[in-house]
Amino acid sequence: MSTTGENPGTSRSLEALFAEALARHQQGDMLNAERQYRAILASDGGHYDTLVHLGMVRLQERDLDEATRLFREAVSRKPESAEPHAYLANALLAQSRFDEAAEEYDRALAIDSKYAEAHFGLASTLRALKCYDEALPFFERALQIDPDYAEAACGLAVALQKLDRHDEAVPLFERALEIDPDYLQARYGLATALQSINKHAEAISQYDQALVVAPHAAIAHYNRGAALMEIGRFGEARLAFERAIDLEPTRAMFYGALFELQKASSTDRHFVALKALAEDMTPLSVDDRIDLHFALGHAYSQIAAYPEAFRHSLEGNALKRSQIAYDEADAMRMVDSIRAVFTDDLMRAKAGCGNPSALPIFIVGMPRSGSTLIEQILASHPLVFAAGERLEFARALNGFTTTRGIGLPFFERFRFASGKELRRLGTDYLGRLTKATDFPLGAHWRRITDKLPANFRVLGPIHLALPNARIIHSRRNPVDTCLSCFSTLFAADQPFAYDLGELGRYYRSYAGLMAHWNRVLPAGLVLEVDYEELVADFEPQARRILEHCGLEWDDACLAFDKAVRPVRTASMVQVRQPVYKTSVNRPLPAPELLRPLYDGLGPELLGAVPRV
Repeated sequence: MSTTGENPGTSRSLEALFAEALARHQQGDMLNAERQYRAILASDGGHYDTLVHLGMVRLQERDLDEATRLFREAVSRKPESAEPHAYLANALLAQSRFDEAAEEYDRALAIDSKYAEAHFGLASTLRALKCYDEALPFFERALQIDPDYAEAACGLAVALQKLDRHDEAVPLFERALEIDPDYLQARYGLATALQSINKHAEAISQYDQALVVAPHAAIAHYNRGAALMEIGRFGEARLAFERAIDLEPTRAMFYGALFELQKASSTDRHFVALKALAEDMTPLSVDDRIDLHFALGHAYSQIAAYPEAFRHSLEGNALKRSQIAYDEADAMRMVDSIRAVFTDDLMRAKAGCGNPSALPIFIVGMPRSGSTLIEQILASHPLVFAAGERLEFARALNGFTTTRGIGLPFFERFRFASGKELRRLGTDYLGRLTKATDFPLGAHWRRITDKLPANFRVLGPIHLALPNARIIHSRRNPVDTCLSCFSTLFAADQPFAYDLGELGRYYRSYAGLMAHWNRVLPAGLVLEVDYEELVADFEPQARRILEHCGLEWDDACLAFDKAVRPVRTASMVQVRQPVYKTSVNRPLPAPELLRPLYDGLGPELLGAVPRV
């Protein structure tokens, strides 16, 4: 294996030394293995196998610069071999040098197209770049080449999760665990996938199994607590979050979850610890700093220290906004294009053509506007299946084509859609929704809720595809809505929410589009529910909601906080409490601090004088 022209005796001694070093390496004796690898290279600096294995040691020890140097030297010794290119790519990927890593994986695959590890590495690079769709075929190819490649099965599952295809991820995580029952990443992944499809009992069981193997894994305790919180088991969730904090007291995310469940006080040990973290944030990553500011903003608001709370909200939002690629002008152009296509004439011309099902109830509006409370009221009714925030209509839209509309901008296709095509869109959505939610067709339920606030943008397509679907618009005071958004670190993608000016302009665009829908959709199709009226005069407003949905009154809807179902929104704690009015007319920061928001909203929404 030596690449130099040494005499046979020297070569034999180097090979014996390498074999001994490799044995130590495989036994986990890294220190002595490294010493022997270096001794070999001192005699033969081009010894290929030693370059590769010492590179692996340095990569494991996170000495990424030396690992890269060693692998580059290995490539120079065997440029025609796929392996050193892949090893070099691994080191580049560990340094987030994604373009260079992808080039080396490509070189490896050009030499050996059946090199499973190179397919996996390229897929991992694409996933790190958030190119999840592009990553899928490379993960799949790695798994085809090596069906027992547990990391490839797990990697494919994680990429599918990033695309919100959690139901498809479950069997892949299970496959990874069949191959390697001790694979903790796959165990965690399976738990989160099950949690995402509302199989919380199974998810918690998986977290429990993971904690048997790794009882000190703080993130597993945190995730288990999140699953428990979603199904209303708040006491157990609180203990899980406290355990996570005890194990890893510098993770602000854990404190933020805890203060969703318990009110902070100035003497609370967790609040004291959280404030201490803020005194020196130098060791914290940007993500941890964001978590810290949002957690402190929430905690300070709980003790009515509103100036401090808003200061942390400003800092946390500024950091979060710096991570987001949000094209505000493009978002506004999209709204303009929607209004231009879905005119009164188009809506009348294509009325009644879609799927006639009256099954779905769409609840739309701004985030933090009270939509979860509306869904919880409906979920309390024995004939309603609450599905939560769903992406199935967006996915059905992505697959929507018309015979004459191919090649046109997306919404322009609806100008040419036939009745058959609109029915197909509605049918496709219903199929996706019932499959993704395990909705038992033919059972006693008469309605299913789809509470994705952002569906306000596509009410025209929804009505054309499903003319008998019910629509409820959840509204709330513009300033309260926007400040509630601004104080929330969303789990979902809400790119407009982290800058006060952008937030105000987005709200104004949303209000304008809703006014447009009220002009072009049939009268009475959209029920407007004001959050302030709902909490002030609950039963009459709840009766309005049920009547609009074609449902008879049921007293269970008055006890909406007792409904047993998973809730996965930022309001998951609040909707398990009886009606309260403390979110109406929330305390405001100084007017000069809110000027960007006021300017964004504009005088039409604010009225003559901003709300005080």
